[in-house]
Amino acid sequence: MKIRFAAPRPRGRPGTLVHRMVARLWKRLGGRAQWRLARLRHQTFLVYAGGIVRDDQGRVLLLRHRLWPAYRAWGLPGGYVNAGERLEDGVAREIREETSLEVEVTGRPLGVASGFRHRVEAYYEAQVTGGRLELDTAEILEARWYAFDDLPNEMSPRLRNLITSLSG
Repeated sequence: MKIRFAAPRPRGRPGTLVHRMVARLWKRLGGRAQWRLARLRHQTFLVYAGGIVRDDQGRVLLLRHRLWPAYRAWGLPGGYVNAGERLEDGVAREIREETSLEVEVTGRPLGVASGFRHRVEAYYEAQVTGGRLELDTAEILEARWYAFDDLPNEMSPRLRNLITSLSG
């Protein structure tokens, strides 16, 4: 499957000679050159992938992050996805790195958040398949299992809304 990127907007009205020439040139460049030009023209962003991990009582695993502001220090395990890495694999890797838990990521994203200046976020449900909860203390201060109706106050309202939307 070939992926095509949108051609840069040529100056002038559609149908003019300049417009047609730019469109033909764009078509001839092919996918790789189009991709490189598109990367130069557009700002880049990071992709954050988080895991919604539940225990056998239906509680969700939250981590108190060392590097996050105190007023929203509690959040889901997760982190930035590496180039070429599937989102699901990034979630599993980040959960393993932060908590030592092995998980299986299930299904499609439960939530996607955009509109941030430098990132897009995707959240997946994950089931624990092994490991023992041991924290990466360089990043994580504490981990707790929380009921949906007893989430900590020190978390972002957007994340709280995402989690509580899954309780029903």
